[in-house]
Amino acid sequence: MFGELQVIYEDNHLIAVNKPSGWLVQGDATQDMPISELVKLYIKERYNKPGDVWLGTIHRLDRPVSGVLLFARTSKALERMNRLFQDRKVEKTYLAITEERPKELEGELTHFLMKDNERNITTAFTRQKYKNSKLAVLKYELLSSIGDHHLLKVNPKTGRPHQIRVQLAKMGCHIRGDRKYGAERRNKDRRIHLHSYSLSFIHPVKKEPVKIVGHIPRNQIWALFEGAIEDYENGQ
Repeated sequence: MFGELQVIYEDNHLIAVNKPSGWLVQGDATQDMPISELVKLYIKERYNKPGDVWLGTIHRLDRPVSGVLLFARTSKALERMNRLFQDRKVEKTYLAITEERPKELEGELTHFLMKDNERNITTAFTRQKYKNSKLAVLKYELLSSIGDHHLLKVNPKTGRPHQIRVQLAKMGCHIRGDRKYGAERRNKDRRIHLHSYSLSFIHPVKKEPVKIVGHIPRNQIWALFEGAIEDYENGQ
């Protein structure tokens, strides 16, 4: 049952998994089993818990995005982690493979985002055109290029829906496979090449530094950049 569930961090307060692309975080109209339910089943079986298992969703990843996904095992941990995210005290690092090379090797992007919930798509504006648009800020750095594939490290400073996807697209760097935001081609398996690589924060209960890393998917395109990612890991 748990063959596809890769638990990468676990204690009495938090549990993190390396989410595969294509998995829902929480249930929706498709009625596909979300990964949150699979984590509950894992906890129930591993710890032989009677009755229902409580699990709090701290943050979300889009269905086609892979990588580190963190849940709370207690209400206290959920409340405190929510506060850390709101206060921008969680360092989030993503890896993206884009179809185009950015003009600048590194930079900071600032946009105002508007989410169309009916169409499930976000639009980025360079100025606050609408009062209810939300400020979105990220930093990026080009790590490597191979042919027409370009590996970017991305650190979002805010947490807006589809933020990285739409901001990189607005810059002219479309994430590979992300047809929703202008990529030239769709990947056969519908995944996009955006991966939540790591989360770093001070543990909400233990008050110790925590860094959770989710290794890249086993995929032919990601494999092109294994050396560059290893160099990045060693250089931190």
